Amino acid sequence: MSKVAVIMGSISDMPVMQDAIDILNGFDIAVEVDIVSAHRTPEKLFDFSQNAHKRGVSVIIAGAGGAAHLPGMVASMSPLPVIGVPVKSSNSIDGWDSVLSILQMPGGVPVATVALNGAKNAGILAAQIIGSADKCVLDKIILYKEGLKDAVNKAAEGLKK
Repeated sequence: MSKVAVIMGSISDMPVMQDAIDILNGFDIAVEVDIVSAHRTPEKLFDFSQNAHKRGVSVIIAGAGGAAHLPGMVASMSPLPVIGVPVKSSNSIDGWDSVLSILQMPGGVPVATVALNGAKNAGILAAQIIGSADKCVLDKIILYKEGLKDAVNKAAEGLKK
């Protein structure tokens, strides 16, 4: 069974990152959650990044605010796909510092980046990556997308009444 690791730089990121956890749980994908600070726990960062794939992790979602080095540092050491979630934190410049820190990765060290506080989309993207090789997860994603379409059509019909 595939597993997604959801990590964040601080416990204050948890309210944002919970959206990724909830989506993954909805797709019945195993989730490992941890706090891994790029600046305060560098040894843990190295160990996590270099060994996540050995624990059955297939995709890493890393959320960080401020300087937001966590996703890029993980991507520099892990063979797994990394999805970065920029988090608007208390020390942030309206979140732009986090967005640009995660988005502007050098060639050879990709980090898929979602919108500011976009952990829900990070969870969906992680599920889609896993679904590319797991038909059960793919079928759940197809149903989820159908549900999105149905909700929009229902709302549109409500406007016409």
